[in-house]
Order: sequence, then structure tokens, then C-alpha cells
Amino acid sequence: MRRVCIFCGASPGSSPVFAEAASAVGSTLARRRVGVVYGGGRLRLMGVVADAALAAGGDVAGVIPRGLVDRELAHAGLSELHVVANMHERKALMNKLSDGFLTLPGGLGTLEEVAEVVSWAQLGLHAKPVGILNVGGYFDGLLAWVERAASDGFVRDEHARLLIVEEELPALLEAMDRYSPPRPRFAHVDPGVEPAA
Repeated sequence: MRRVCIFCGASPGSSPVFAEAASAVGSTLARRRVGVVYGGGRLRLMGVVADAALAAGGDVAGVIPRGLVDRELAHAGLSELHVVANMHERKALMNKLSDGFLTLPGGLGTLEEVAEVVSWAQLGLHAKPVGILNVGGYFDGLLAWVERAASDGFVRDEHARLLIVEEELPALLEAMDRYSPPRPRFAHVDPGVEPAA
């Protein structure tokens, strides 16, 4: 993977372990010479990821809607900053710039982002790994829901396994590097983004 897209909260969360994990992700990717793609913000977990990667000499690309730039929320020190019209364009460009996705704790926006890219993987619109760093069991509830959806026949077993979940960052990155996508049942169903390999 040359670039990994990071999904994470725009808030700091209630525990310092979330910021510690975000910092570790940014610095570790930089040391591995893997670029970071993220939402372009300067504050809280988003800013922690970007600052840690930049401090370690990494390449960081931000993608941010014009409305957030106007509210002075954009990070001013990135390697690249792409300003787009809206959230839809933001997610499409983040997908295009990335070779994989890594999810850290966050709120509803983070949930929406990871759900969308794993849905795209299910449809065969990309063959990129979708990772979740399960910091302190944060995603246990989501993973239990995925298991329930599979057991009740709403998610196929191979699609339930599209999410790569680890509690430790090195193990997650290794699993993402080894990822081999399942053969898609659906091909070229366009949800409004260009398919990407």
C-alpha cells in the first residue's frame, strides 16, 4: 500500500488511548513510507494523525469540503490539501487517492465512512483492504452487529469478513498488506463513484 485513508473522529473521545492510537497510526505509516489520506482537519483525532505523520517525515494528503475551510478547520501544514465542494466529493476523492482504509474510533461520520467503503467492496467497486483498529474494544458492538446480520441472512459470510479487525496496529497493517479480496458477486454497480482497483 502506498497510501492509506484514515477514518477517525473529529472529536478527541473520552479517553487518552484514542489520541495515542491516532498518533501511533500516523507515525507508524510515515516510518513505513506509507502516505496518509484523511479528512483534512487540523483538530482532535484527525489533527493528531496528520501531525504525527508529518512529524515523522510522512506524506499527508487532506481532502476537505469548502465549507469547513471557510470555518478555518483545515490543516495548513499538509503535503497536499484538496478542497472539494461537498462530503460526497470528499469521500469519492479519498477513495481514489488511497490503496486501503484504516478506521480508528469516531462517531457517526466515521461509521458512515467505513460502512460505505465496505459496501463498495461488497459490490466489487474496489479491491482494497478495509481495516479497523479496535482500540480498547471500541468497535465490539459494531462487530457483534455484523455477526448478527450474517447469522440472520442479511450479510454473506465472505462479506462479513471484508472488515479486517485487529487490536494491535502492527497486526492490522500486516493483515491489510496480505489482503486478498473475494470474487465479487456484483460488478460495476455504480453508487456514484468510479470503480477503483
